[in-house]
Amino acid sequence: MQSFGIIGWPLGHTMSPTLHNWGFERLAIDAAYSAWPVMPGDLESFMGQVRARPVSGLSVTIPHKRAVMQFLDRITDRAKAVGAVNTLFWDGDALCGENTDVVGVIAPLKGLDALPRSAIVLGAGGAARAALAGLKELAVPSVAVANRTRQKADDLAADFGADCVDWENRMDRPWELILNATPLGMAGEHADATPWAADRFPSDAIAYDIVYNPLETRFLREAAAAGCATVSGLEMFLHQGLAQFRLWTGQNLDEDGARELLLDALNA
Repeated sequence: MQSFGIIGWPLGHTMSPTLHNWGFERLAIDAAYSAWPVMPGDLESFMGQVRARPVSGLSVTIPHKRAVMQFLDRITDRAKAVGAVNTLFWDGDALCGENTDVVGVIAPLKGLDALPRSAIVLGAGGAARAALAGLKELAVPSVAVANRTRQKADDLAADFGADCVDWENRMDRPWELILNATPLGMAGEHADATPWAADRFPSDAIAYDIVYNPLETRFLREAAAAGCATVSGLEMFLHQGLAQFRLWTGQNLDEDGARELLLDALNA
C-alpha cells in the first residue's frame, strides 16, 4: 500500500485526509493518506523517514512550507516563484517540491467571463504569496498588496513586481478583485472579523476569501450584500487538492463529487 499524508504543526483539523482517501477509494488505488503532526525541530528526521520508507507523497502546511525546501532534490519553477512548497512528489529517485496553492487560487478565476483588470491582495503570508504568483500567471495588469505591517507588504510586492498600498488606504480604489489572504474571518478568535468595511465594496467587484471555514465569512457575506460576486476559500482548497491528487496518481478526481464531499464535511 502506498503511503501519503500531510505535515504541519500544529496540524489541527484538516480536510485533506477526507479528500484524498475518498479519491483513493473511488479510483480503487491501494493507498492511504494520514495526518502527521511534525514539530519544526523534528522536520529533518521526518524527511529522512520520507526517503527511507519511502512515503509516496506529502502535503505540506504551516510552518514547513519554506523549511522543507532544503531537503528536496528539485523544486518546480512555480514553487520557486512562490518561495514555498505545499506538495512533495517523486520523479524517479528525485524528491521534488511543487506549489499547488497557485493552481488553487487561479482555478475559479479562470472560469470567469472576463479576468479582473485590477486586484488587491490583503495579507503578506504564504497564501498571499501564492495569490500574487497566481495573479502574475494570469497576467492581471494592476496588482497591489496591503498588509498591516507595511514592511512585509513592501518586501512581498518587490518579489512579485506588484504595488504596495498602505493598509489605511486599501479601500480607496475601485478594485475589480479583492482577495483576502489574512486569517480574518476564520473560525475561532477571528470569526467576526473582516479586512474590509461593508460600505466600501465596489458593487461590480469580485470578493475572494482564502478562508474556507466558515464557508461564508463576514467578508463574503457583506460583499454579496453590496452586489459583489463572491468566491469561497473552499474553491482554492478543492483545486489545490485536485492538483495534488493528479500529481501523485496521474488521475483526475471528479470535481463536482469532491466539492460535494467537502461541503458535506464542512456542514457536519
